[in-house]
Amino acid sequence: MFAIRSANILSAARRIADAYGIWLILALGTVARFVGLGYPHKLVFDETYYVKDAWTLGNLGYEGSWPADANSAFEAGITDGYSSEPSFVVHPPLGKWIIYLGLRLWGPENPVGWRFSVAVLSIASIWLIYMVANRLFESKRWALVPAFLLAIDGHAIVLGRTGLLDGILAFFALLAFYFLLRDRASRNASLLKRPWLAAMALTLGLATGVKWSGLYLLATFAVYVVVSDLLLERRLHQTTGEATVEPLAWVPRFLLRSYSTAVVTLPLALIAYISTWTGWLVTSGGYDRQTAPSDSGVADWLAWIPQPLQALWHYHVQAYGFHVNLHTPHNYASSPLTWLFLLRPTSFFYEGSDAGTLGCPSTENCANAITALGNPLIWAMALLALVALTIAWFRTRNSKIGLILLGLVGGYLPWLLYLNRTTFQFYAVVFLPWMLLAVGFWLKTQVSLASSERRKVVYRRVAFVLGASLLLSIFFSSIWLGYTTDYWYWRIHMWLPSWI
Repeated sequence: MFAIRSANILSAARRIADAYGIWLILALGTVARFVGLGYPHKLVFDETYYVKDAWTLGNLGYEGSWPADANSAFEAGITDGYSSEPSFVVHPPLGKWIIYLGLRLWGPENPVGWRFSVAVLSIASIWLIYMVANRLFESKRWALVPAFLLAIDGHAIVLGRTGLLDGILAFFALLAFYFLLRDRASRNASLLKRPWLAAMALTLGLATGVKWSGLYLLATFAVYVVVSDLLLERRLHQTTGEATVEPLAWVPRFLLRSYSTAVVTLPLALIAYISTWTGWLVTSGGYDRQTAPSDSGVADWLAWIPQPLQALWHYHVQAYGFHVNLHTPHNYASSPLTWLFLLRPTSFFYEGSDAGTLGCPSTENCANAITALGNPLIWAMALLALVALTIAWFRTRNSKIGLILLGLVGGYLPWLLYLNRTTFQFYAVVFLPWMLLAVGFWLKTQVSLASSERRKVVYRRVAFVLGASLLLSIFFSSIWLGYTTDYWYWRIHMWLPSWI
């Protein structure tokens, strides 16, 4: 009787998952990102830059300057305290334009408006990872796993509730990857007849218009396109008996394919990127906007380039110098070598309160904290899955595993070149989707490799770890959503001294 009942429950769960799974997950992700989105009514962490820059960008066409003590006035709803004097900012405008949409919709005095656009794109990323996983796993049911994990992971939740650029960049990176998969499934011999490849290039140009680290993804995805096209060409030649035995015969083909791919993708990415600077280009007050051609550093033989573009080049040279020389100490800075191990999550907001003050119901002290800490169980599974899939790829050269690892190659490995720079754990949100894809693929592989007798046992283990992940997310929700708790309760969430 118990076995029959269990089978019926399992069958019902599968029907619900197939019919409504992604919608339930999206609803869960929406609740996690939108409930209390206006809290705190303070600019947290780098919102002090991006939200205020977004507001001046929308009003001036470029980022204006704010007085040094502008935060308290802005938080109080006095949002016209900026001047038309340009501000030197080191990130491209697109992410701030997107934040500005939320400001226009809700008003700059409403903290929901500061974060609304980022929250919407965070939810869209849940849908995107489901679409991506469906193509990679060839299973709608298994595609629910990474979508579910992205919906409940604290790292994604906090970055989806904060007016920063990194969650926006993560959305464009995942969208470009989806276009790459579509191109891979419908490749045409002619690069000019591949609309999904063009969409990928345009999207990565926009990603770079959010943060320059989008360039790494552009380079990584473009190299993948070249190599995968050559391998496909090689397989076709072997099928037709035209394969050559010359040891270096691939070199000219590689160079030719690299050149043709660059000709197709790079101009589209460049056009998309420059378009994100439209406000700066069509106005006259932006930082460095009036730089004379003689001072722009552009070579004489490029003097035919219009002055605004020469000035834009000069701006980029200065911004690049800032990025590579950024060594400012910060309490929550963390080395990229530690990101996968969650050793130093970034504290976005902390406010202590005494009993009876600031809504503290305790007889002792309370804490209000927002920490970009990933769900420890999910990240531990991701680390194990990445190690297992990396070993499996070297053994089998499985193309699907290679695609999953591609996001880590373009989103994570380049940061290892900047170990002396000031960097933060929350940058990992850009490649987090590929970590979760690795978990989903790894779990699916465990089930497929199990014998028919053990498959139900493995399914139960998968269900257990997913359920445990949800429970752990509920436990950590207080430090992701920032609601008031007793100090001791906040303290028991700090499992490592480095989390404080």
